[in-house]
Amino acid sequence: MYWFLRGLAASLHVPGIVLIVTFVGFGGLLHDLGFPVGAGLLSTVLVWALPAQVILVGGLAAGSSLPALALAVCLSGVRLLPMVVSLMPLMRGPRPSLWRELVCAHFVAVTMWVEGFRLLPKVDPDGRPAFATGLGLGLSVLSMFGTGVGFFLSHTLPGPLAVALLLLTPISFTILLVRNARHTVDWLAIGLGTAIIPLAAGSPGGLDLFWAGVGGGTLAFLIDRYRPRRAP
Repeated sequence: MYWFLRGLAASLHVPGIVLIVTFVGFGGLLHDLGFPVGAGLLSTVLVWALPAQVILVGGLAAGSSLPALALAVCLSGVRLLPMVVSLMPLMRGPRPSLWRELVCAHFVAVTMWVEGFRLLPKVDPDGRPAFATGLGLGLSVLSMFGTGVGFFLSHTLPGPLAVALLLLTPISFTILLVRNARHTVDWLAIGLGTAIIPLAAGSPGGLDLFWAGVGGGTLAFLIDRYRPRRAP
């Protein structure tokens, strides 16, 4: 319980506040599309990935077919798979448990991934699953709070501002990546991923960020692995 509460407290830092503001924009979008706020909150609980939620809500409002919409949401979520795989060794702790790993994996999204790599190494290994669960749950609750605020105050938000708020998460993600970069391979991954984005723009299924992230990270790993080393 101690580490779970520590994880909840960690969600109240700046990245959590950014999530609240971002989901205020999502709540405004729900209102403008005439989408029920309860269904929007449920999408945060079940989907927990803002781009996929926007696809879901926009598609339902436009009358898209459910199979096509489900496929689009799944393809959007593929980008999170490398994040889950890379963060899971830190979240599972010394005694793996399938149900705990599934709960932790559900909470992995952009903010959770960045904060997990920053905070989990400082947590006792036995407490990491509980800390990760508390952190993920706290971020989800903050996002739901922001969604409700945005929905019920949408009449006070200009449309362009509500849309602009949705950009805060990727902006915050970029800042956190740069802040957490410590080694040459980190800077290589950021630089190469940024360079690949224009080449991957317009990829089928909206996978441009996926290809930029996986491609940039893979190239950075290979370059760092095989580059000549200075003699000690």
